[in-house]
Amino acid sequence: MVGYRYAFSLSKEELRNATPPGTDRLVDHALERTKSGREAGEDKIVLVPRPSADPADPLNWPRWRKLAILGCMSLYSFSVNFASASLSSAIPFMIMAFPPKPTSEPDLTHLLAVNVLFQGAANLWWVPLANIFGRRTINLIALLIFALCSVWCAEAKTYTSLLVGRIFQGIGMAPADCVAPDVVGEIFFVHQRGRGMAIYTLFLAQGSLVGALTGSYIAAAHGWRWTQWINTILAGAVFVLCFFFQPETLYGRRQWTSDYSTTARTGSVPQTEDIVPQDEKDQVAKVEETTGDSRANYAPFTFSRSLSIGVYRGNVLQKFAGPILALRFPGTWLVMLQYGGLVGGIVTISAIGPQLVAGPPYFWGQNAGAIVSGGLIGTALGAIYAYFIADWSIKRQAAKNARGGGRGLAEPESRLLTMLPSLFVATTGLWVFGFSAQYPGGTRWVGLQFGLGMLSFGLMQVPSLGFNYIIEAYNAVSGDCFVMITTLRAVISFAWTFFVGTWVQERGPAEPFGIFGMLLGIFSLLTIPMWYYGKRTRIATAKWLPAEADH
Repeated sequence: MVGYRYAFSLSKEELRNATPPGTDRLVDHALERTKSGREAGEDKIVLVPRPSADPADPLNWPRWRKLAILGCMSLYSFSVNFASASLSSAIPFMIMAFPPKPTSEPDLTHLLAVNVLFQGAANLWWVPLANIFGRRTINLIALLIFALCSVWCAEAKTYTSLLVGRIFQGIGMAPADCVAPDVVGEIFFVHQRGRGMAIYTLFLAQGSLVGALTGSYIAAAHGWRWTQWINTILAGAVFVLCFFFQPETLYGRRQWTSDYSTTARTGSVPQTEDIVPQDEKDQVAKVEETTGDSRANYAPFTFSRSLSIGVYRGNVLQKFAGPILALRFPGTWLVMLQYGGLVGGIVTISAIGPQLVAGPPYFWGQNAGAIVSGGLIGTALGAIYAYFIADWSIKRQAAKNARGGGRGLAEPESRLLTMLPSLFVATTGLWVFGFSAQYPGGTRWVGLQFGLGMLSFGLMQVPSLGFNYIIEAYNAVSGDCFVMITTLRAVISFAWTFFVGTWVQERGPAEPFGIFGMLLGIFSLLTIPMWYYGKRTRIATAKWLPAEADH
């Protein structure tokens, strides 16, 4: 049986020709002879995954529907991260929220910590349920819980009630971090996913920063409870949008297997499209030509059909065991640690940053939330970088392979190397923030802004590039991998946020943020061995991937 010993015994030539799950033929380099007798090459993108002729196949949906789904998932992610962070800058206004006794700032910070914890941990059951009953069903149920619990938080009369309300609110927010990226991955081809995930990630990161930025202004003008009423409005609006514009994307798709020691995959000849996007009808014609199937064999996918709710896939025990089993894949650990470190840093800064500038020596008061404005610039620059680099890197590698006499194979590891510069910037950003906070005064608040901007720039890369790596390398179980990624992210964010308030009071900001930066730096360096040995690990772990995926 194929395992690590076999995978690491392959020669470089055998490794280059191996096609484990995740290694796909992405570029077809066709040679044509011109009238003058010269040979001219033309690169064509191979459609991966290979779509069926079924109109209900998400890969066959028109562009407007895919963009509408991407918009819904992006707004879902924005709203939940806004809700999670909006209380952070409102904390200075909540000390006397529950009279007669004041509530300490470290205790109020726990309102953020428990919300973030359950926003990740709840996916231990949301994702298996989404694999059983469908993405659409789970998203709508979770959005309803999110909206109702936001009302609970807005009406809470005691600190304990608000704390419990924030726990259940986090449970309703959870699918935005796991189910939503799976939905995005299910509607786009490999050569399109990078840009789709870049847009999703921009909304994800901006949600936290906009929430932290506006929370203090909302609390100062209307009271902290209005931060929760705005959460209710956002949740209700996203619920309506998802109800009408997010059809079910759970679609059984055969995973094409291969012999790792040979140069050919099983299955029929892959279909291609020109580098320039083609009309939807041309794409469908190619599907029919290569699969021998026809749209006439399927029912049309009408708007009323898109509103249907409820599927059932069975295998309940296997689905719930899936997230734990996803820890067998090394790529899960890489993305899990990096994403946890990045989000943990963002959440911690969002919680502690407004407290640092609300009082002396800056006295920003209700403007304390503006400390995160540097993060908005960082995410915008990071989104631009990710948008242009995410798909370019993998298409460039495949085209280079095709022109060099290969078969135009694309390796998901090519995405990883492009993350390194951004991770280095993010690690440095944590140190810049910590040391600027340690020695306040004058214009050193600029260092706080700059450090958060650097960290936010790095945050944009892991969902845009790292999540795509998971979807491509472990497509059949990517949802299970996302569960563990967001769960560890939640644990790290909870631990850092829960203890950082007291830690900063006792030892100053430089020590905790110095340690956080050291940890993120170690996590970042793990990218190098995964980039070099990632394909071998995919060969070794391919035996654990099911033959059919819920994508």
